Amino acid sequence: MVEAAADSVVRKRVDLRLIPAVVATWTASLVGGFIPGPASGGVCAVLALAAVFLLAGAGRPEPGRAAARTLSATLAIACISGAVAAGHCALTAGMREHGPLAGAVGEGEGVLIHIMVKGTPASVASGNSGHSRWIIAASLIQLTSHEQVVRGAAELVVVGGDEWRDVQPGQGIRTTGTLKEARPGQSEAAVLSASSGPVIIESGFDVNHTAAQLRTSFRGAASWLPPDAAGLLPGMVAGDTSALPEELEADMKTVGMTHLTAVSGANCSLIMGAFLILARSLRLSRPLAAAAAGAGLTAFVVLVGPEPSVLRAAVMGFVGLMAMTGGLRGRSLTFLCLATVVLLLLDPTLAGTYGFLLSVLATLGIVLFAGRIATWLPSRMPPWLAAGLSVPLSAQVLCGPVLVALQPQLSPYALIANVLAGPLVAPVTIMGTLAVPLSVIHPAGAAVPVALAGTSAGMVAGVARFFAGLPGAALPWAEGAPGIVAMALLSVLTMGLTWALLHPAGVIRMVFALHDRLVKVLEKLEATETRNLSDRGLRGRWARRPPRHGRLETCKKSSGRNHPWLLPKTPGPRAPLRTPSVGGRQRRPP
Repeated sequence: MVEAAADSVVRKRVDLRLIPAVVATWTASLVGGFIPGPASGGVCAVLALAAVFLLAGAGRPEPGRAAARTLSATLAIACISGAVAAGHCALTAGMREHGPLAGAVGEGEGVLIHIMVKGTPASVASGNSGHSRWIIAASLIQLTSHEQVVRGAAELVVVGGDEWRDVQPGQGIRTTGTLKEARPGQSEAAVLSASSGPVIIESGFDVNHTAAQLRTSFRGAASWLPPDAAGLLPGMVAGDTSALPEELEADMKTVGMTHLTAVSGANCSLIMGAFLILARSLRLSRPLAAAAAGAGLTAFVVLVGPEPSVLRAAVMGFVGLMAMTGGLRGRSLTFLCLATVVLLLLDPTLAGTYGFLLSVLATLGIVLFAGRIATWLPSRMPPWLAAGLSVPLSAQVLCGPVLVALQPQLSPYALIANVLAGPLVAPVTIMGTLAVPLSVIHPAGAAVPVALAGTSAGMVAGVARFFAGLPGAALPWAEGAPGIVAMALLSVLTMGLTWALLHPAGVIRMVFALHDRLVKVLEKLEATETRNLSDRGLRGRWARRPPRHGRLETCKKSSGRNHPWLLPKTPGPRAPLRTPSVGGRQRRPP
């Protein structure tokens, strides 16, 4: 009875009306990042005109055309969202081409610039130079070039050396460097290659600066743990990988566990779920519980830093949580489509990033397959264990082809490693998040949650090192389209084998049903062939006689000739035949 109820929940009608809006918005955002501003404006005008015609057709009160009106309205909404995204791309391109930094970009001459740091420094690969490079998001305050002072609003990215690693969000910095053109699809107006270190002019209050101080305190509170746990715990809780050992980072990359070191939708789902459980245990109403969960998620976003990737993870985590709860599971795809459209409208440059694509695909896999896979598992299995098995598998099914496109290699132990590490993510996230404010308010009180979270983080590191050390942990894979198609087929095969292993009786029934259907098809074909022979006038004995399978018969009707082999045998002894010898004499047989 429980399984039937679960099946009824999983088989709810899926609302697909927002999928055209997602496709139109994503396409317009992706194309708009690689074409000039006037072209994006033209795309916006065309889509807006198409939306007007579709809305005019949908508003005609003609009887019997309800389905056509619904389709027209759906396509009109898709055109409107695509037009808004194209218009946003046109404005961004206009700011890049005619903004305050446009005159100094590409000249190759040094500039003196005053900026406000907006993000946390992130390390990037530096090639063969041996020196680390850091990128920082910033906004323009003042630019001096050719003895001219330019002021205005513009976003840029600063690329500097090791002296930039300790800058904090909210700081006003003066430096020198060269402005270069941003890559296509990048939202910033320019890239500043810093030729000198930062000179801090002011240290204003900023939310990101407060979050950075909290992360620094938490990293210090976890420093007494073993090296693997001390480096991995800040990364799993707050996305701070500055203390992560390089060998452990390489092992986690080998077995496909690098997503655990960044703030993802799973972390946000756990935070929201913990606050929901706490609120419901206090017998709060559903609106108050939802408000508490939203407040907790907001605090977590502030802790980690309200950067675009974190905000995206928060939105996708909300959708994933709705997909795993019972009441709104039938509308989780609608929430996912709506969240995707809103994020693309706010920042169209997300359409060209692999992180956003992987986030959407992972959430889509959870929405479509996690609940169904959970019903495949035995009913005696605890819900947390069923979720720990179904969520990684469902996310891996859709993310696998994209991961192969990024890195053409197969990690045969990735799925089992993520399944084993999945139950450990919850205590790390919840206990670690609880320890972050305690590390500032009461450092001694943070020792217990840090110890619990650090133990789980150390076990995650042990799983990564164990599977990375096994033979064949990273196998080569085909590059390009063949590798993507092969991984997609492998994902489908994985789903089929999982179902077959969990439903052996169903596999047997399916084999027998397939056999019965095949027999019926063959009998139908045979009856059709017999009918065709009868229709052609071949009404002889073979056409009238029903077919007999598996028996070989002989026809004893003689044609009138005296064939000896058709006559009955003569009873009694037979006289031996005498044959003449070579010399003409008769020879008796021995």
